[in-house]
Amino acid sequence: MILKGSQRAGAKQLAAHLLNDRDNDHVTVLELKGFVAEDLHGALRETEAVSKATKCKQYLFSLSLNPPQGVVAGEEDFERAADRAEEALGLQGQPRAIIIHEKEGRRHAHVVWSRIDAESLTAINLPHFKRRLTALSKELYLDHGWELPDGLRAHGGKSFLNFTLDEWQQAKRLDLDPREVKAIMREAWERSDSLHGFRNALEERGYFIAKGDRRGFVALDMQGNAFALPRWLGLKTKEVREKLGDPDDLPSVAHLKEELKGKVTEKLRSFIQQAKDRQTHERAPLAEERKELVRQHRIEREKLRLRQEERAKAEARARADRLRKGFRGLLDTLTGKARTIRERNAAEAYECLKRDQRQRDDLVIAQMEDRRALQKRIDTLRNRQSNDRRLLARDVMQFLRGPSRGFETAGRKRDRERSEEPSRPRREGRDSGPRFEL
Repeated sequence: MILKGSQRAGAKQLAAHLLNDRDNDHVTVLELKGFVAEDLHGALRETEAVSKATKCKQYLFSLSLNPPQGVVAGEEDFERAADRAEEALGLQGQPRAIIIHEKEGRRHAHVVWSRIDAESLTAINLPHFKRRLTALSKELYLDHGWELPDGLRAHGGKSFLNFTLDEWQQAKRLDLDPREVKAIMREAWERSDSLHGFRNALEERGYFIAKGDRRGFVALDMQGNAFALPRWLGLKTKEVREKLGDPDDLPSVAHLKEELKGKVTEKLRSFIQQAKDRQTHERAPLAEERKELVRQHRIEREKLRLRQEERAKAEARARADRLRKGFRGLLDTLTGKARTIRERNAAEAYECLKRDQRQRDDLVIAQMEDRRALQKRIDTLRNRQSNDRRLLARDVMQFLRGPSRGFETAGRKRDRERSEEPSRPRREGRDSGPRFEL
């Protein structure tokens, strides 16, 4: 499975993110080990409090465990992967939490360790943790017999689609898919050899180049949202400057924003909003179906949990009844029979624990089949709507270019054709006018 880790602070924010059941179908706190607190918020705040006695600012290490597409990992798989990561990173014995997320028919996990050694009150150093996690990730793929992704193959280069968390969060706030944004910018970069060509290629997709506050290159979309080009292209600032030259001749961000505001009229905003409303209406039935499916799955899991708890209590009572009390119990202790019974009880308790774990995994796998069938329909709708958005962006760009950039309204075209000599024949296959009129 793919392992991605980072040192960080922000215990309260991390706990809220990991327990977010609004964006995830299901959230399960699989393990809290080594903490005094019995809930995730308390456990991470506990680590934060201990870190106050040190100079460490990033007192947590957060790791995501992502199995490949189509694989449903069990609880034991995540536990084993967490144990191996703990050993590879040198975090043995540190307090940790394991949280499982399920979303869009996929299951992944997050592991959070405390980096603070409670005895020495020092932070555990994690040198080269990215390299170690990459090596372990490859081992896990090979151990499970999964097909290696390109990024883990020998000589496999890193894909530019591996965006950072900041880019993902920014794109989600703007209701965009960051993979689509990066692909657009990368495609424009590769098909151009100068600033002029790159600017034209971006403008075809609705992005405009400006000079940033620090004399860097920035792209703005039609709503004026800014994207730092080096970061979204996955390049160094020096590489961008070598190809595009000096940004001083470009308009400033503030100037370009004002220019874009003038171009995007109320009618165009209304047209875009209509398209968004239509797509939202199309997604509503599937969203409601997903909500109902998640509700049913949570009920089934809660029923299983209650049944397992009731059975565990009954089994615990039965095991306790094997140990006799009073004078007979004393005889059992003296003869060693009580020790044999306790060992038998411990073995049975462990088997019961593993049995319950297998039952939970079996239920999850069965539920994921239903969720994947629904997700396939959701993905089909998403792909169609994404294509509709691309067509809309093309039409919007034709409008934004305006008459000064070669755009003609139907009325102006008719006036021009009436004034021209009839000797020039009309070319076949040209559009007779814009795709939409105001």
